[in-house]
Amino acid sequence: MDFDFKQQGAVTLAEVAEAAGVGESTVSRVLRNEGSFSRKARERVLEAVERLGYVPNRIAGTLASAGSRLVAFVVPSLSNIVFPDVLRGASGVLEQNRHQAVFSVTDYDLEREEALVAAMLAWRPTAVMLAGFEHTQGTLKMLRASGCRVVEVLDVDGAALDLAVGFSNRAAGQASAEFLLKRGYRRIGYVGHDIDRDTRAGKRFAAFGETLASAGSPLVDREICSGASSVESGRLGLERLLDRHADLDAVYFSNDDMAIGGYFHCLARGISIPSQLAIFGYNGLDIGRVTPQPLSTIRTPRVATGQLAAEFVVTNAPPQVVDLGFELVEGATA
Repeated sequence: MDFDFKQQGAVTLAEVAEAAGVGESTVSRVLRNEGSFSRKARERVLEAVERLGYVPNRIAGTLASAGSRLVAFVVPSLSNIVFPDVLRGASGVLEQNRHQAVFSVTDYDLEREEALVAAMLAWRPTAVMLAGFEHTQGTLKMLRASGCRVVEVLDVDGAALDLAVGFSNRAAGQASAEFLLKRGYRRIGYVGHDIDRDTRAGKRFAAFGETLASAGSPLVDREICSGASSVESGRLGLERLLDRHADLDAVYFSNDDMAIGGYFHCLARGISIPSQLAIFGYNGLDIGRVTPQPLSTIRTPRVATGQLAAEFVVTNAPPQVVDLGFELVEGATA
């Protein structure tokens, strides 16, 4: 069957007002659910909107209003649950307060982050949320000149531009090393992803290594996997590390995805955990709790971070840095 589709212009606010028999300002108030209007007028407007298929022009609304309700998220990755958890926490608070979240992904590329921040600021958001404190000079200059609130999340080890919510990655790395040392492990290795691009993982790794060295048990070796972190890269990374150092007694992974990959490698090779090799992760993902041996790891408050960051935006909180801390999960792999 052939269809004759004729392209038409978008339905306008004026057309909705005409169809409902009310003024444009009444339509606008009904759609924003603000101001005064009768129940009968509301019913006529909503019936006209549904019949005509009208979609409000939020850009026009933003430009016409004194303050935008758009909140821009610029995140490094969506390849694991970490950043979606932050978005989930924030979006619930924003939705309750009638703010709209939009997001873009940098793939841990600071130049790309700069380009995306420029694109987002062109929409005049009320706030921009980013991961961590490390940005290009261009990004910093734009954010300082933007006039909008800036919230940096998932880190407190640095100087905030405005608001910051998260936890200390350096303290997490130190706590991980202290835990393994306390358990008697001395020949310790590391498997991680690109710590130059993921600066928060780099901070954890640096503090982990410093803590081992100060205790007289320096890191034996490390295996840095190219590309994004994943279960597969963790499995392959541990395999390569053990090919070089079969006598390691513990391995610290940059996150739980990588650690689960290491866990699978041990299962496949018959390596007993933790008697032959201990495994320690980071993030406290759900999958780590349901493995035959629950993963030893650091659990981070990702959803709570997003919630508090959003609350700061909707309440126009004064500049501050909030450390939500983390939880060391002993698990059964170390």
